[in-house]
Amino acid sequence: MRSMEFKMERPGLLQEGEKITVTEGVLPSNYYYTIDPSLAMSANIPFRDRLKSKEGIITAVVENARGFYVTVEFDE
Repeated sequence: MRSMEFKMERPGLLQEGEKITVTEGVLPSNYYYTIDPSLAMSANIPFRDRLKSKEGIITAVVENARGFYVTVEFDE
């Protein structure tokens, strides 16, 4: 299992236990991932750490001083 954190801008868009799919974006030296349909976005991920699975399960949705964060586990 691989766990990744995504930043969500508004509360209530995603719930724990939901199955999600991600879309991969490419930058000059990194990848980034977006939970479809544009609900949350990952940090930049180096090429060597590319995500192999495009589907995952939400394990946590947390609010802190910086915003809302979604943790997703991928079967890798």
